[in-house]
Amino acid sequence: MSNITDIHARFCQHSLAFKGNTPRTIYWFQTDFRMFLKYKPITELKELTQEAIEDWILYGKLERNWKAHTIRKRLQSMGIFLKWCVLQGYITENPCDRIPLPRLPKQIPKHLTAEEAENLMAWTRNFPFVYKFDKKRAIAILGTFLYTGIRKAELVNLKMEDVNLKERTLYVRDGKCMKDRMIPIHSKLMIYLEDYLKERKRLNKCCPYFFTAMRQDSKMGDPVVKRLINKISKKSGIKFYPHLLRHTFATLMLEGGCNIYALSRMMGHSDIKTTTIYLAATKTHLESQIEKHSLMA
Repeated sequence: MSNITDIHARFCQHSLAFKGNTPRTIYWFQTDFRMFLKYKPITELKELTQEAIEDWILYGKLERNWKAHTIRKRLQSMGIFLKWCVLQGYITENPCDRIPLPRLPKQIPKHLTAEEAENLMAWTRNFPFVYKFDKKRAIAILGTFLYTGIRKAELVNLKMEDVNLKERTLYVRDGKCMKDRMIPIHSKLMIYLEDYLKERKRLNKCCPYFFTAMRQDSKMGDPVVKRLINKISKKSGIKFYPHLLRHTFATLMLEGGCNIYALSRMMGHSDIKTTTIYLAATKTHLESQIEKHSLMA
C-alpha cells in the first residue's frame, strides 16, 4: 500500500478501533490531512517530506495568518499519523520529529466577571421565548455551562442517567481523552435543572439524552446551542461562547476560594498545570497573595 489517502484512511480506522480515539479526534485527523492535500496534492507517502510539511506551515502562517496554537495542532495531527506510519513500517523516520513546535503565548483566559455572568443569566430568564420549554431549556443550558464548566460536546451528550438531582451530582462520561468525572450540582443550578425537567416531563419527552429537541423527542443538536448563544449575546451585548463560559466557571470558582486540585478534577484536566493558568485571571486570589509579602517597613 503506497497511496497516501488509503494509508491515512487505514490510520484513522486503526486509531478509532485500537487507540480508543473519539470520532471528534478522527475528524480532526481527517480535516487537517485534507487541508494539507489541498495545499500540496501528493499521492504517495514518500512525498510527505519535512520540506513539504514546513512549506504548508509557512503558507498557513504567512497567507492564512495561523496562530501558534493552530500550527501546533496541525503539526501534532500530522506527527501522530507519521509516527503510526513508522510503527507500521511504511517509512523509517517521522519527518515531523525535526520540525520544532512554536511556543504558545502566555495569555490569561478570557472570561466573564461575576457581574457579567449574573447579567447573562438575567437576560436569559427575561428573554421573550415563544415556548416555555425553549425558555426553561435555555436557562438550564447556560446555567450548566456556568455552574459546571463542561464543554459543549459534553453538555450535548449528557444523558438522563448522568444527572442525579437526588444525589446532586452530574457525571461526564467519555469526556475529552475518554475520561469520566463527577461534578457536584450547585444549589442554583438545581433550580434551573428541576424547572427544565418539569417542562420535559409535561411534554412527555422520553429521549435518553438530557437536553432534547423542542419539536421531536430526540437529542438536542449542536446548532441549538449556537442559535441560543447568538440570540442572547445579541440581545444582552455580552459576547460569549461555550468555552468562555468554561473559563468563567474556573475563574469564579478560584475567586470563591475553591481548592485548585478540586477544580482540576471538576474540569477534567490531565495535568494540574493546565488548571493553574486560571490563577493569573483571578484578581481576588492575586490580591490575597500579595498581602503575604513579609516586608513590614
